[in-house]
Amino acid sequence: MASFDPGDPAGIDKEASLDRLAKLGEEFVELSNLLAFAGLNGLLVIMQGRDASGKDGAIRKILEFSNIQNARVEPFKVPTAEELAYDFLHRVHMRVPRKGWVALFNRSHYEDVIATRVHRLVAPEVWKSRYEHINSFERLLVDSNTIVLKFMLHISREEQIERLITREKDPRTAWKLNTADWHELPYWDQTTAAYEEAINRCSSPDLPWYLVPADRKWFRNLAIMERIVLALRPYRKVWTTHLEEIGRKALPEIRKVKRAVGIRNGRVKD
Repeated sequence: MASFDPGDPAGIDKEASLDRLAKLGEEFVELSNLLAFAGLNGLLVIMQGRDASGKDGAIRKILEFSNIQNARVEPFKVPTAEELAYDFLHRVHMRVPRKGWVALFNRSHYEDVIATRVHRLVAPEVWKSRYEHINSFERLLVDSNTIVLKFMLHISREEQIERLITREKDPRTAWKLNTADWHELPYWDQTTAAYEEAINRCSSPDLPWYLVPADRKWFRNLAIMERIVLALRPYRKVWTTHLEEIGRKALPEIRKVKRAVGIRNGRVKD
């Protein structure tokens, strides 16, 4: 992460980025509708990042192109007493998307190897054992036809502080602030180390992490949407073929019902 520039827009300017985002958004509308209608796969998008890295903003942008009937946001805050009574993955498994649905995780089970580690909420042997559990859990999701995408929004310390100060000055965003945002700043290096290990220990060809430069909001949104669309494109033919087959099987029954109610050539028979 130290060698990855969080402000690098990969050679694209803001105007071109916004144009490309709009086109990709239109494609995502089509693909997410096919996902919903086919009902063969679920889509899980995991957003991780430091405070003010833009998780909320990135999720709002995805929702602009989503069908509200099959998309939902799942925020993960400090576990409740009820949630702590179960294993650490219980509350996560309860919120993964069913087939045909999109779930957007604002933070996730990775807090159980990041926040718990940084703040020493559990013993080292506990959080260290969780990497293997997370890998098995995510493999189960993939084997159950869930498309899993994991994004770490990488923001610089300077940009984070600037955003927190801006929030404080603006009455429209001051409500987002709490003292915990500032308490986290001294833990910058420890948090970086926790993310580094989580990303390295919980990545594979089928379940990679995507490190997103998050200092520029417009580029952050483009990078995430592009990766989502690229992940869904290979399923287009599978979904359309499945829907065509459903229609082919339903057509004889539809014709039978139409004859029964007296419809011929698109007209009601007298």
